[in-house]
Amino acid sequence: MKYHLMAFIMGYVLDLLLGDPFGGFHPVVWIGKLISVFTDKLLNEKDSPEKKRRNGRILVVIVIAISVLCTGIIYLAAYKINSILGIICETIVTYQCLATKSLYTESMMVYYALKEDSLEAGRNAVARIVGRDTASLDEVGVTKAAVETVAENTSDGIIAPMLYLAIGGPILGICYKAINTMDSMIGYKSDRFLDFGRMAAKLDDVVNFIPARISAYIMIFATLFLGKSYNTVNAIYIFKRDRFNHPSPNSAQTESVCAGALSVQLAGPASYFGKLKEKPYIGDMLRKVEVEDIKRANVLMISTSILCALICSILIFAVEGRF
Repeated sequence: MKYHLMAFIMGYVLDLLLGDPFGGFHPVVWIGKLISVFTDKLLNEKDSPEKKRRNGRILVVIVIAISVLCTGIIYLAAYKINSILGIICETIVTYQCLATKSLYTESMMVYYALKEDSLEAGRNAVARIVGRDTASLDEVGVTKAAVETVAENTSDGIIAPMLYLAIGGPILGICYKAINTMDSMIGYKSDRFLDFGRMAAKLDDVVNFIPARISAYIMIFATLFLGKSYNTVNAIYIFKRDRFNHPSPNSAQTESVCAGALSVQLAGPASYFGKLKEKPYIGDMLRKVEVEDIKRANVLMISTSILCALICSILIFAVEGRF
């Protein structure tokens, strides 16, 4: 357990300092390639919806099994050889499962594009991190998209994998990342993936159900330490009122906290794959969304991640003390 705590803390610190490594040396990249290979093999546009759903379930089982098996073999073999090698291996996997620095970097590219370049540059930057159509967004639309992405991904990109890593180390962390990556690649309600990606999308909802709610509560707690730019009372109010204002049971949990904390209105109708989707608003328009809100959302995201890392470390230490 002491090795697990050391690796957990060092992995989180590496993520804060370095962000995602460039190139192909990343488990999510390998998982993504695995998903692409089996999608090509199992998805036939001419198949019936029932067969597509069945093949989608097969893909989910294969990807999780391979991801967990490979991680388990490497992780256990490393500790078997040497405890230091085991710590290094676990630290690297922990670092690569988290996305704190990369989420900050990508969203701040939108901020700097809008502040220093042009609206078109902002649209191009935000298109890298959102699934919606961005070509017709105005400055407020681009800003909202970036803020929403930071708020939502605080849960599924940082807090959720952190919780799974704390509970089950690299094996459970990679299992979560495999599920989350499948959802991001084939979990869309597009004509191509509506049936094939259903299992991946539903499973992602399940594994994020509890972490999304924990993330929201930690985010509310974080607002207490961030000064007058963050309204804790309104964060609680909007969270209670709007936390289900999203097709996903999880996505609006942290998004509602962020909207309330910043006293802005997020979400609403958005275009996906050329089709306008009517989505409910989250939050009240107590003031107009502004570009600086991207910075504020990132401060809230990083603060939430630090608090969660502290809580997880204390719990790991407490469990270690009992054994």
